Amino acid sequence: MPKAKKKSKRNTFDYSKDRKKLKKQFKKREAPRIECPQIRNAWSDKKSVARNLRDMGLAFDPNRALPIKTPTIAAVGRTEDAPTPKLVRKPYVLNELVAEASLPEKDTKTLSTDLIEYVQYMVREHSENYKAMARDEKNYYQDTPSQIRRKVDQYKRCHPEEYTTFMESLKGGKAVST
Repeated sequence: MPKAKKKSKRNTFDYSKDRKKLKKQFKKREAPRIECPQIRNAWSDKKSVARNLRDMGLAFDPNRALPIKTPTIAAVGRTEDAPTPKLVRKPYVLNELVAEASLPEKDTKTLSTDLIEYVQYMVREHSENYKAMARDEKNYYQDTPSQIRRKVDQYKRCHPEEYTTFMESLKGGKAVST
């Protein structure tokens, strides 16, 4: 009867591999990267996710944090007491998150340089006459007067400082030429 196939080579220790470095790399790959710097700095690898978030004053499960209560006949007559506040061990995280959320958001809307040049050309040549802009030979896309008006308004909205300086330069240029 034939023998059962076994692993014939003996298990030996590989001295060329750094086991400590391999373990660190594995842990780093397995653990997700926390994008929020406030939470990342206060995070403890020794605690669970729910425990970390509870210590920071954040909710792990939104359904448990803000449950939807259905009114019952017995509960209509009673008034509920406010829930007891939980102990927050790391309130600075919550304060930093509130401070960051209260900062005004920077407006990142912008227009393409081609559209800006197009609008500036049209305004320079025809000022506020949108029908003349629609008949202009540079109107390659055959925009209607209302479409051109919308593009000019969009330029005013997205680049207000640039628009005011452009209009002032037009007024200054016309005063010199007349």
